[in-house]
Formats: sequence, C-alpha cells, structure tokens
Amino acid sequence: MSKVPEIIPVTDLRQDAAAVIRRVQGSKEPMVITQRGRAAAVLLSFESYEESRQEMEMLRALARGEQEIIEGKGHGLESVFRDADRLLRGR
Repeated sequence: MSKVPEIIPVTDLRQDAAAVIRRVQGSKEPMVITQRGRAAAVLLSFESYEESRQEMEMLRALARGEQEIIEGKGHGLESVFRDADRLLRGR
C-alpha cells in the first residue's frame, strides 16, 4: 500500500514557501497542494522529480522494445546493454 501524500492548502504554501520546500526536500515524498479544498498541484523535490523522469524514460524504452519485438524488429544484445548502461549512468 502506498503512503498517503502530505496535503497542504495553497495559502500555507504562500505564507511560508521556504519551509514547505524544506519539508518536501527532507521527506523526498510528494506534497499535494490544494486550492478551495481540491487537489490543484503536486510539489516534489528536484531529486524525486529526476528519479521519476528517469524511470519513465526507461519504461518508455522498454515499451518501445516490446513493440519492436511484436513488429519483428530487433536489436543485438550489445546495443541493448549499451543503451541500458547509458540510461543508468544518468542517475
């Protein structure tokens, strides 16, 4: 079960943005910003954002590879490992 994200109203963010940013950076967890009682935005530390972006890039590459297999296209093992190493070095 995933952890419930912290939720704060936009007025709290306006009042002390620096403190809110410190909390997000310290927890490495997303924070949901609400406006008029409804979720309006999500605040992430830059580190968490980069990790998510890299994971998404890897998932897209895997999906493209699966589609290529279905279409009868393919790549050699060497090039697959080279591409995977390149993606992982970005972390």
